[in-house]
Amino acid sequence: MNPSPVRFEMDGDIAVLTLDRPTAGNAIDLPLARALEQAAIRCESDDAIRCVVITGAGKLFCGGGDVVEFAQAGDDVSGYLYELAGTLHRGVARFMRMDKPLVTLVNGPAAGAGMSLALAGDVVIAAPSARFVAAYGSLGLTPDGGMTWLLPRLVGLRMAQDLLINNRLIKAPEALELGMISQLAEEGELHTTGMAVAAKLAAGPVAAVGGVKRLLLDTFRETYEDQLDHELDSICAAGGRPEGREGVSAFIAKRTPDFKGCMKS
Repeated sequence: MNPSPVRFEMDGDIAVLTLDRPTAGNAIDLPLARALEQAAIRCESDDAIRCVVITGAGKLFCGGGDVVEFAQAGDDVSGYLYELAGTLHRGVARFMRMDKPLVTLVNGPAAGAGMSLALAGDVVIAAPSARFVAAYGSLGLTPDGGMTWLLPRLVGLRMAQDLLINNRLIKAPEALELGMISQLAEEGELHTTGMAVAAKLAAGPVAAVGGVKRLLLDTFRETYEDQLDHELDSICAAGGRPEGREGVSAFIAKRTPDFKGCMKS
């Protein structure tokens, strides 16, 4: 039996997912896409998991779709891409919508759908060796993995046009300047930095973070008044949950809140 192309490990209450096809640049083939979807389902449904980290094995974060597989599909490439991208999209959507915060640790180049996956993190931390390139144009393809939704929101429409149409490579420092990533780690410190951030998030109000994620994901399609209504519903729900009661009690008592001790409702 072949090992999973996505290594799933637990570090306390943090799920660490590692794309594990280093000899193929962690390129996304069907087995990897399916493994990501299954990992997303597990992370979303397991209450013991309070934060999720995604990174890559080897020198690349993810080189995008497995172009060798595209070629082998021959005349059925459209059908193959439909299954591949559809599977990937179901997994990415779960990661984006789950209550748990998602941290992506970009350990090296991220291209195509790998760039989409990297940018999907609620917190994106890159190593100095990280590079970002859409790469679709060089293959005569259009983006997937949510890139055309994420990128304009992160960098603006004009810059997104430049990155996608001109296929421009972005190094980690420029990615930070453009707002594509949250933080640039020191050389050799990506894992340590990322896990410290993940531990802080895991100790925080996870259900409330989920509420923030949902509000932000919906904001661009709502009117101001509709978004106010969503915020009203969300803050009322949060205030009635154990996390909200614990946060208020801790504030009054001038102590650090124990969000981990709250049972999810």
